Amino acid sequence: MLLLLTLLTKVLKMGVSERKLRDLEKIRLQIIEQSWLIVQEEGWQALSIRKIADAIEYSVPVIYKHFENKDAIVAYFTKVGFSLLATQLASAVDSSRTADLNLYHLATSYWKFAFENKKYYEIMFGLGIPQCEVVNSIKEMKVASDVMLNCISKCIEENQVEQIDLFLKFKTFWSILHGIITIEFISNTATDPEVVSPILTDAIEGFIISLKHHNK
Repeated sequence: MLLLLTLLTKVLKMGVSERKLRDLEKIRLQIIEQSWLIVQEEGWQALSIRKIADAIEYSVPVIYKHFENKDAIVAYFTKVGFSLLATQLASAVDSSRTADLNLYHLATSYWKFAFENKKYYEIMFGLGIPQCEVVNSIKEMKVASDVMLNCISKCIEENQVEQIDLFLKFKTFWSILHGIITIEFISNTATDPEVVSPILTDAIEGFIISLKHHNK
């Protein structure tokens, strides 16, 4: 009898714990969804713990149980953004193509991601291109950068380029993409993500030619 009561107590405790976990996860999802809604409607600068709490009708301390501050929420969305970018870039690479062509498709895929996910891109690169130590410290960011790095590496290998700084070329490639996209964001001239800027096309074609003829 005592054993049965002990087992029942354990089962009840497990049930309560599972409910608590479900409730906590539900609140966390509400915080994330409301945060994204605020960002979409008002921009990243408008996001605040107080505004989130008021919108989902919970106290500020409840929000802090899930995210210690606004920066933690921003970090969450930054990781999501880089995860989405990594997936999109990886899908742009096709082993049946030449490395040169893959690099071009990678650039156009990056462009499309930026304009299809403008709010994500803004927060991902709010302070410019991340430094190497930052890239290596955030898994999602490193996965995205590795796709670009590997594509450039294969382009170098396929074209038998020697005595070249791979990481310098990687940073140059990323700078070209980010720089042109940032200018387009500021000028607000790009309206269709499917229409790649001729400036980007020209810059990437020039980068590939420069890469291929590095030591020739």
